[in-house]
Amino acid sequence: MPKAIITLADGFEEIEAISVIDILRRAGINLLVVGTTGNFITGAHGLKVQVDKRLVDIESDIDNFDAIILPGGYPGYENLMKTPSVLKIVEKYGKSGKIVAAICGAPLILAKLGLLKDKKATAYPGFEKNFDRPRDDPVVVDENFITSRGPGTAIQFALKIVEIMLGKEKMIKVKSEILA
Repeated sequence: MPKAIITLADGFEEIEAISVIDILRRAGINLLVVGTTGNFITGAHGLKVQVDKRLVDIESDIDNFDAIILPGGYPGYENLMKTPSVLKIVEKYGKSGKIVAAICGAPLILAKLGLLKDKKATAYPGFEKNFDRPRDDPVVVDENFITSRGPGTAIQFALKIVEIMLGKEKMIKVKSEILA
């Protein structure tokens, strides 16, 4: 079964994180919720989430995962962007062909690292000016990069991750189960 991490920093967008966690786990992806600063991370709207592991505790195992997912939210995406170990993992995964999925403001992290050069991508409206080939689609896939626009596209984003990691049939099954 594929393994993935979703990395949470204080100020994360709750809809983007919780929807993805739920849908990927329903699909059977071994998803680890990782916090950048501790065992509890507070979302942009005050929701406190207990993470499975702290980032510092999994850094030595980072090669054992197939994907990293980055939710947006303010100042969540900025806090992710200020975390050197997150940047290191994203860059490593992006360059090695592992899945890097980012939603809302988080695609700016990929742009900052130069990973979206000449690639199609989307993000929260207004952020697309940072991309070479911006798109308005709710979810955009270009090679191993999956980007999405924001809270309202979180379920589509999660389902696309399931499709890429487990196949279209599994995605359709999960989509049916959640009445999407």
